[in-house]
Amino acid sequence: MKKAISYNVQIWCGLRIGYTDQMHTLDDVRKICDEFVNDVKDCVTITPTEYRYVDGHEPGVIIGYIQYPRFIREKRVIVDRALNLADKLRFGLGQNRVTVTTPDESIMLED
Repeated sequence: MKKAISYNVQIWCGLRIGYTDQMHTLDDVRKICDEFVNDVKDCVTITPTEYRYVDGHEPGVIIGYIQYPRFIREKRVIVDRALNLADKLRFGLGQNRVTVTTPDESIMLED
């Protein structure tokens, strides 16, 4: 049995392209994540979600990173990788903003 101090980081990203009525798909998200994890030799989760906000809604995703006891990393490494992937998702999915959350803070990437 291996143990590590738990640390979770999530990337919160909508699928609406900017302020248009066009939407990206989960397959678009998968493609960006696949390219990223194959490049850096990593692992993430992709969870579909739905955003509800004043006068609107849209589909989205939550991309998850965890502290994996088999390959323990410094918290900063996990956050840096999540920020890097969040930026790729922001550009690749035409988002104005993407948020990365850690147990300690929320970081919004924007134009």
